[in-house]
Amino acid sequence: MTKPIPAEGFNIIKDVLKAHPNGITLTSIAAALRVKVSRRTLQYRLRHLVDKGRAVAEGKGRAVKYRSADSTTALAIAPAEAELLPLSEQAKEIRQLVSQPLTKRKIVGYNRDFLDSYRPNATAYLTVAERTRLHDTGTVPFANQPAGTYARKIFDRLLIDLSWNSSRLEGNTYTKLDTKRLIEFGKEAEGKDRIETQMILNHKDSIEFLVSAADEIDFNRYTLLNLHALLANNLLSNPKAEGRLRFIEVGIEQSAFQPLAIPQLIEEYFEQILNTAQAITDPFEQSFFVMVQLPYLQPFDDGNKRVSRLAANIPLIKANLIPLTFLDVSKDLYTQAILGVYEFNRIELLKDIYLWAYQRSAERYAAVRQSLGEPDPFRLKHREALRQVVGTVIRSQYTREETLKYLEVWSAENLPADEREKFIEESEDELLALHEGNFARYKVRPSEFDAWRKVWD
Repeated sequence: MTKPIPAEGFNIIKDVLKAHPNGITLTSIAAALRVKVSRRTLQYRLRHLVDKGRAVAEGKGRAVKYRSADSTTALAIAPAEAELLPLSEQAKEIRQLVSQPLTKRKIVGYNRDFLDSYRPNATAYLTVAERTRLHDTGTVPFANQPAGTYARKIFDRLLIDLSWNSSRLEGNTYTKLDTKRLIEFGKEAEGKDRIETQMILNHKDSIEFLVSAADEIDFNRYTLLNLHALLANNLLSNPKAEGRLRFIEVGIEQSAFQPLAIPQLIEEYFEQILNTAQAITDPFEQSFFVMVQLPYLQPFDDGNKRVSRLAANIPLIKANLIPLTFLDVSKDLYTQAILGVYEFNRIELLKDIYLWAYQRSAERYAAVRQSLGEPDPFRLKHREALRQVVGTVIRSQYTREETLKYLEVWSAENLPADEREKFIEESEDELLALHEGNFARYKVRPSEFDAWRKVWD
């Protein structure tokens, strides 16, 4: 007779899950348990909790995360977040619908009429007034330049902003500074799961692909399949599924939506989405259309929302418009909006998010343009300190890893807590911008600079 598992064996796991309402991986659960068990035992107990409805598993393969079922009875957002993003009455209605317990929501499958009813340049998700406002907001003085010119101008900031925000919407816990260090210095954040690190690096590769090939990318198989392959690299249980349309059934956690399961139809509808998007003439309508229809079809084994968020930037990059970085978008609100599309084919909440998020992105990059040539007050205040630490890094021939440790120690010893992170970020920017024509201001000799560059590179 099988020996029953003591209740305490489950309780210690449930305590860890409750402490991580956004989800936690198997590896991280094992590290957090106060009573250690084997990996196989932990897997068995987690599966038991999921089967009994006490826990929820989200994702697939190595990317799966677990969280307490108590935290998923209703998707709620803080009042402050709701006030930050004003919602239409229709959007509020969607929030109410998808916040009901799963048992009260009707099980639905893929509705082809939702796609078939869309006629490019005849029907539209965005009104004329909304598209006009978006163009007024996002147009910069690069409209007549080759595709991707503006994205290349702001590339360093775009790489960090979009990688971080898109990953954050997947539950990634890297901070913005962690993301910056990983992308620019190759420094993995301590205490983070390798899956989170891989996700951000995949975003970096994907954005580089879109910007570097701006004159070649479009809504075609080449672009979308390769975009998925880059985003899914090393994150799927089956590596052959990277950049390939789905052959398996998938489910959506905490949703009454059951995605299409017939490979031939997935292929057909995927082509229809691409052809429809390609025929749309307005770049913002193109952008929002793929944010709606791609996740709804679920054409890939995993990573569909990530693909849709980056694909939404394809027409913006090509038209030299300000990109969409999803700055300050609430993960829970975004999840509710996607569920509204899945279960009710309702786009109003997702549209409110899109319009608001684009305004936030535009403000961010408008501020970048306006600040060019103007002294930064923080850098002006810490001018001598920046000169000191950068000079020390060069003369000491510190590697990138040694530099990070030095900056953290120096900041902790010399600056108030609320200025340390900003100072480290500015110091890293200074070091990354160094070249043979600007190092003299740090009072280092050419021989010292050359020796440091060999170590640094």
